[in-house]
Amino acid sequence: QVQLVESGGGMVQAGGSLRLSCAASGRTVSNYVMGWFRQAPGKEREFVAAIRWSGGSTYYANSVRGRFTISRDSAKNTMYLQMNSLKPEDTAVYYCAARFWVALTSLPYEYDYWGQGTQVTVSS
Repeated sequence: QVQLVESGGGMVQAGGSLRLSCAASGRTVSNYVMGWFRQAPGKEREFVAAIRWSGGSTYYANSVRGRFTISRDSAKNTMYLQMNSLKPEDTAVYYCAARFWVALTSLPYEYDYWGQGTQVTVSS
């Protein structure tokens, strides 16, 4: 079992920045892929970014590439999402997720563990 806890959400004006954190506990995540997803009211859960814990390969949704950066700190067992140049359409609940496999994927059903989510609100 892996437990995931997100933090760092909040309210920011358009053009601002936030950094989300996802702390993992339980099983080691060294053989995992971890990702960030988001869900706005009335919309389906949407892929944001993913990272292979071993090696650090990354994968981004087109909508955030160049603005968001996913990273991890192995010593802290923590994943991050640095979000810059935020837009009102980035407003959503952001979830971190983990899958016990090495292939990067954007499909929510391929992730095995999920955090509780953290709200990000971007005002215009």
